Parts: sequence; structure tokens; C-alpha cells
Amino acid sequence: MPPGIPTEALTVTLAADAPTLSAANTGFMLICSALVMLMTPGLAFFYGGMVRVKSTLNMLMMSFISLGIVTILWVLFGFSLAFGDDLGSVIGWNSDFVGLGGIGLTQLWDGYTIPVYVFAVFQLMFAVITPALISGALADRVKFTAWALFITLWAALVYFPVAHWVWGAGGWLFEMGVIDFAGGTAVHINAGAAALGVILVIGKRVGFKKDPMRPHSLPLVMLGAGLLWFGWFGFNAGSWLGNDDGVGAVMFVNTQVATAAAMLAWLAYEKIRHGAFTTLGAASGAVAGLVAITPSGGSCSPLGAIAIGVVAGVVCAMAVGLKYRLGYDDSLDVVGVHLVGGVLGSLLVGLFATGGVQSEAKGLFYGGGFEQLGKQATGVFAVLAYSLVVSAVLAFAVDKVMGMRVDEDVEVSGIDRTEHAETAYDFTGAGGGAAPRTPQVPGPPERSAAATVELTKKVDA
Repeated sequence: MPPGIPTEALTVTLAADAPTLSAANTGFMLICSALVMLMTPGLAFFYGGMVRVKSTLNMLMMSFISLGIVTILWVLFGFSLAFGDDLGSVIGWNSDFVGLGGIGLTQLWDGYTIPVYVFAVFQLMFAVITPALISGALADRVKFTAWALFITLWAALVYFPVAHWVWGAGGWLFEMGVIDFAGGTAVHINAGAAALGVILVIGKRVGFKKDPMRPHSLPLVMLGAGLLWFGWFGFNAGSWLGNDDGVGAVMFVNTQVATAAAMLAWLAYEKIRHGAFTTLGAASGAVAGLVAITPSGGSCSPLGAIAIGVVAGVVCAMAVGLKYRLGYDDSLDVVGVHLVGGVLGSLLVGLFATGGVQSEAKGLFYGGGFEQLGKQATGVFAVLAYSLVVSAVLAFAVDKVMGMRVDEDVEVSGIDRTEHAETAYDFTGAGGGAAPRTPQVPGPPERSAAATVELTKKVDA
């Protein structure tokens, strides 16, 4: 106790300084939680439009099932593992969080003005969308039951521990000072590295690099991208857990700015490289910008956000062609957009952090030297390596136990009817009748290789 201050005065001061429940912040965070929840159906539409018609429902379901599985895991033990009391800087645990049964209705999250329940449900939506991101790399070829088992294991053994490393009090990356405002490492690098690990185990689609695999519904892709962009404001701005000091507002602005810059940069690259502005390029560029600004937007200025967006748009556009050169079949460019974009956004904190928004840490361009860049690199490569290796091991184990891939004839004819007993579109007409086993939609006339990103990538190959 400081000398010369009566005990009574100290007690009054401490009580006055203690956070109290804020109805405004609580309401704001519930809205943000709903926005982040909307991102998973948005992702389903985004991915669903990018696959061939015969795999549409399977792609939608691979995202939607995460809403069910991860929600239950989170309530049972996930929240405790990710945000419970620190154990050795690698995992958390708090028996009061198990089943969410020991939490008081108005009990505040430590140091904040929102209830623990609100923080838990906000973080739940992050946990839900992260494994769903992986699914885009595995389109057309994975058994639904195997996918459900994989994400159950992956959430427990990869996402929950990594979330504690990055955001949990006592987590080793958190204590090191790695800056990840809303999930560049814990969400995007984590999912992108996992996607790479799984596809290296399960192999390529039938016809990869030989058959055209164009998106069947670009309007659906644009709808999904729009929902993602909309929900991402809750994802990013909500991660400050309140509106008391303006940091969330800066993140909101930077989210919009970086996304716009990335979309324009991707389209410019596409026009120069392939001669056309594509809708798929616009949607993919926007997502790349959203990914890159997620870890960095709370520490940079709007001008820095523009630079981050431009870098992400160009580099991610270049990165999506790597699968043809290196021979891994990342169906919907999860590695090229989420892994590469997450790495870029996380590392660029070490260059563009101003020291005047989220934290006092400054990047290289603002006189901070290489210290923060080194911390960011440690976080990036630790999460990347852990997720890549453990995800590959899990995929290998699931494959050995039950087989992860559908049979080749199922993949060729269409996974929707076999796995879900449904098709996305009914082409039998008003008169009814049995739907064909492999419904096909009339394709657009053949156009130049620049007409779609899929075709341009074949040119790159």
C-alpha cells in the first residue's frame, strides 16, 4: 500500500476504478457476435459458388456443420481450454467455464465492461468459422463424416490451444507481445496451414490440371463475399471488446480501406497479367484484404491500411497460381488467400505499427526497429508449423480409420447426391420426375483464358 494514503481512501479509489457493466458495450458486442456468426453462412455461399454444380451442397454443408460441432465443443470445454487460467503458457483451464455452468449472469470478463457470457459467445463465432475456412481447399473429394470427425479433433487439438497462445492471458505468444488484433495467426494462418497439411495427405482431385473446374455460380460467390465483408466489421471492430476509446472505430475504418485497396490491386494485377477484370478476382481480392488487415488494422493508420491492402491484393493474386507450379490441389485457394494473406498481415504489423493506436509497439517504418517484426515472425511461423504438422497427422489418422476421400466414381459423378441425397438445383421442370444422378447446368460459351481466374490459372500452369 502506498505510504500516506488512508486505507479507506484506497478502497474507494480502487472501487471507483474497477470496470462496471456497460449496457452500450454489451449490446455492441452482441451485435458483433451476430455479424461474425453470419460470416460462416457467407463463407458457405462464397465457397459454394466457386465449386462445380455437382459439389455445391457438400461445400455448403462443410461450412454449416461447423456451426453445430464447434458450438457444442466450445460450451463443453473449448472456452475453458482457450481462455481459462493459464497452464504452462500453452493451454488454459477453468472448471467454471466447463459447460459455461459456473459463470454469473453479470460476471464481467476480467478488465472489461462486458459479461463473460458475451465474450464467450463472441469468441465462439471465431472458433466456428476457422475450421470452415479449411473446407475450401478440400472441395469435391472428402467424405462428410470424415470431415466432421476431422474438425472435431482439429478444434480440440489445434484451434483451442492456438487461441490461448495468441489471445489468452499467459499464452506464450500473447506474453511475448505478438500483435494479432482479430485473428491473422489464430484464424487465417491456422486455417491456411491446416488446409495445406490436409491436402498434402489426401491428394488431388480427379482431373486436376486437366479438366476445367470453373465456378458454377459467380453471383453466389459475390453474394458470399458481400456477406463476409459485412460480417467482418463485427469480426474486426468487435475485437476491441468495446467502444470507449476509439480503437474499434479505427479498426472499422481500416477494415474498409484495406479491403477496397486489395480488391483494386487484385483487379489491376489481373488486368495487366491476364487482360480482364473478373468478378471472381474482385471477390477474392476483397477477401485477401480482409484477411491481411485482420491482425494489423488495430496498429496502423488508414494510409498504412491502404499499403497493406495493396500488398495483399497483388501478392495473394500471384500466390493462387502456386498450386499449379508446385502441384498441390488447393481447390478454392485457401492457401493462396488465407495463409499468404494472414502471413502478410501479421508480418506487416512489424513495418506499419504506429505505436499510437492498439499498443505502444512501433514498426520499422515508424522508428521501432526490427523488434516487433521479429516477434511477429515468431508468431507466424510457430502457428504455421504447429497447425501444418498436427493437421496433417490428424488427416492421416482419420484417413486410416475411415478413409477421408470418397470413391473416384462418386467424385466424378458428383458428391452431393451420394453424401447428402440431394442436388443443389432441380432441372426436371414443373412436371416433376426423377432428377438425373448428375445434374449439369449449361456452361457459358468458351471465352479467352482471362475470362475467369480459373482459366487464367490454367494458363499459368
